[in-house]
Amino acid sequence: MEARIETLNEKKLIGKRIEMSFIENKTFQLWNNFMPKRKEIKNTINENLYSLEVFSPAHFDNFDPGRTFQKWAAVEVKNYEDVPLNMETLIIPDGLYAVFVHYGPASEGHKTYHAIFAEWLPNSEYLVDDRPHFAVMGHKYKNDDPKSEEEIWIPIKNRN
Repeated sequence: MEARIETLNEKKLIGKRIEMSFIENKTFQLWNNFMPKRKEIKNTINENLYSLEVFSPAHFDNFDPGRTFQKWAAVEVKNYEDVPLNMETLIIPDGLYAVFVHYGPASEGHKTYHAIFAEWLPNSEYLVDDRPHFAVMGHKYKNDDPKSEEEIWIPIKNRN
């Protein structure tokens, strides 16, 4: 598994969020609610969609798949001058990220995440940092198509 290490500049997002856990996955419900309304967001930077997870600082210590976190469906914007009704803002702060490409259907994304957390991360010089995790679904993203591609961004910091 190859990672591209990038320093991310702050991103401003507008979208919708939901509380969920890995056991009680509400991703489909979130995106079904967001997609019909995304065109109401007028000052987008591009067509990319962002699927984000905001975890509590100790979320992965003594991992519990029933522990809740925030799941976001969002787009990147230039500013927060025109936030549509029933949408919220989120800032992804500057920081270091390991970027991976998931090739294949979105339904098989768990295999890529497993490789990142069970193989790549323990053998790297990095630890997971306390910032949002996200996937960028750009023009190569085709949901459950075998030719689909999306980028997975994992916040990292040096072990030392």
